[in-house]
Amino acid sequence: MIVDSQRKCAAEMFGTGVLVATVVGSGIMAQRLTDDVALQLLANTLPTGAILVVLITALGPVSGAHFNPAVTLAFGLRREIAVSLGLAYTAAQIVGAVLGAWLAHAMFAEAILQASQTVRTGGAQWLSEVVATFGLVFFILAGLKTRPQSIPWIVGLYITAAYWFTASTSFANPAVAIGRAFTDTFSGIRPLDLPGFITAELIGAVLATVFAGWLYRTAGPDAES
Repeated sequence: MIVDSQRKCAAEMFGTGVLVATVVGSGIMAQRLTDDVALQLLANTLPTGAILVVLITALGPVSGAHFNPAVTLAFGLRREIAVSLGLAYTAAQIVGAVLGAWLAHAMFAEAILQASQTVRTGGAQWLSEVVATFGLVFFILAGLKTRPQSIPWIVGLYITAAYWFTASTSFANPAVAIGRAFTDTFSGIRPLDLPGFITAELIGAVLATVFAGWLYRTAGPDAES
């Protein structure tokens, strides 16, 4: 299937937009249905994991279904995507993320333009984002080596789990973090806290790329068995 760069970028924008609309929209719905924070988080987690399976299955053949600058960076470091296309993907992902937040607001009759006031900062949060993004990128790269057809489920299930085992609730995605800065609802993050999250996510992606490259490196003829 040969796809031109415009359609690839459109798929990345659309997919990231739907992802953020799901994250933000399910968070708003959860807040309206219950005051129990644990149930709110669960109601936010399940739709996010589910939509990732759908989006990667549907759009993977078009763009590779990155929907995440950290994932795009990993493929760039592996020289599996051109720098120019990688930058275009990143721009499309960020635009899609912001539009997705606005769409969620419109669906729930919220003010379209918002800025989050939710504080998410500190060493534990940043470490959580390193861990969350490391795991996401590593398991994508590992899945490509072992069971490529399972990537949608690998990503969806990993993010579902990481929502609960990381203190940051596993953003693991700079574009999604930016989109969530535009909503002052359950899933928001204060714009001031974005640099720490994005830096941590990119560090996690780089570490995962290096580790996966080493772990799954094809042995040469002289390598020890």
